[in-house]
Amino acid sequence: MREKQAYLECGQVVNTHGVKGAVRIANRCDSPAVLASLPAMYLREGDSYRAMPVLHASVQKNMVLASFAGVDTLEGAVALRDKILYARREDLPLPKGSHFVADLLGLPVIDADRGEVCGVLEDVTFPGAHPVYVVRDGAHTFMIPAVPAFILEISFGEEKPEGIYVRLIEGMREV
Repeated sequence: MREKQAYLECGQVVNTHGVKGAVRIANRCDSPAVLASLPAMYLREGDSYRAMPVLHASVQKNMVLASFAGVDTLEGAVALRDKILYARREDLPLPKGSHFVADLLGLPVIDADRGEVCGVLEDVTFPGAHPVYVVRDGAHTFMIPAVPAFILEISFGEEKPEGIYVRLIEGMREV
């Protein structure tokens, strides 16, 4: 069983907001409200993470405006521009039966009917109503809508071999 990451990407600082150190953050959580509810965000510094307690955060359209302890000038906010922000796993709500994308990446994708490995989950995109799994099968990739008709089960090796068990339709693996 793979070790799960303690810190997960939650957003990216895209710009400053005002002159008192606030920043605009592009959301990488399920919703901007989840990002705005975090008590702290973290900056990765080598192999460690530095806590940045959130003083105030609010949702503005699909972005989050946030102020952090210790960042109270425009110059401090500018220094954060383009930085990836992280959240502690335990600070992020996860509904029962759901999984963090970071935990899924790299899992083998297995045809549930044949037991054959179809590839490895390389990415998850969010183009519309449902996520789409991008699977690498050797030199090419194919996509699977992440809906119950195709994604039958996700196992982390507790009861059956680790993988994403799928039922594909004809032509789905074609380039």
